[in-house]
Amino acid sequence: MVLKSKKYPLLFLLPALVFIGIFLILPLCKTIYYSLTAWYNFAPTKKFIGLQNYMNLLHDDVLKIAMRNTGILIIFALIFQVGIATLLAICVDSVHHGFKFFRTVYFFPVVISATAIGLMFSLIYKYNYGLLNNILITMGYEKKVWLTAKSAIYCVAVPTVWQHVGFYFIVVLTGIANIPEDIYESARLDGITPVKRVLYITLPMLKPILISNVVLVVSQSFRVFDMVYVVTGGGPRHESELLSSYMYSKAFSDYNTGYASAIAIVMIVMGITLTGVLRFLMNKMQGDD
Repeated sequence: MVLKSKKYPLLFLLPALVFIGIFLILPLCKTIYYSLTAWYNFAPTKKFIGLQNYMNLLHDDVLKIAMRNTGILIIFALIFQVGIATLLAICVDSVHHGFKFFRTVYFFPVVISATAIGLMFSLIYKYNYGLLNNILITMGYEKKVWLTAKSAIYCVAVPTVWQHVGFYFIVVLTGIANIPEDIYESARLDGITPVKRVLYITLPMLKPILISNVVLVVSQSFRVFDMVYVVTGGGPRHESELLSSYMYSKAFSDYNTGYASAIAIVMIVMGITLTGVLRFLMNKMQGDD
């Protein structure tokens, strides 16, 4: 029976709308209000100061470092997460034996806690007993300091990329599986080479999925926190801070909650703007094709 009354769809949507209102809209509105106040030590009283926190952000050198590092992480993730995931999916799709094994192995890091992975890599980077320095000693080289001011953000990016490659690998692999076999069969009859098959059939057919992966990678990069917190703690000298870790530091180390709320709003605006622009540009490119 077709439900002509509009009250039934609204009734089914009500639980989701209540959940979104309580756990998304209300906290967002409160965060916007907190960002306009001077609020320290989670005190019950707050002083309204308007846009002063946002004005202070313009002169915050650590915030500039955090924004730069977040941009580096996004670029690193776009190149390696999407790129490696696509390459692995194309290679595994051509494997006839052990398909399930490769799919499980590549996806396995996704189910591991980011804290556990961060702890593992922090031990790998250790100077005295880390795995990397032990390998160097075994090969006859001297130990080196891996977590430096210049390399810290890259030491965070490596485990972050490694953990999430498997997720995008499964997404791309599923997309390849949905490409009609008739297209490949016709191409084989025309004598197409494996490289041309990937360039002229697989990748163009995967364009909608690759667009979705790009948007997901960008939005996920803004949520990276536990990895940098465990591996570097934002150091040395704040050189590996991300927007998320700097916001946490301001809120729970400096107890400047109003300022931390302003950083959170900046993160939200940047994330929405960047993902929106990327989606628009990539959808326009797809439409031109």
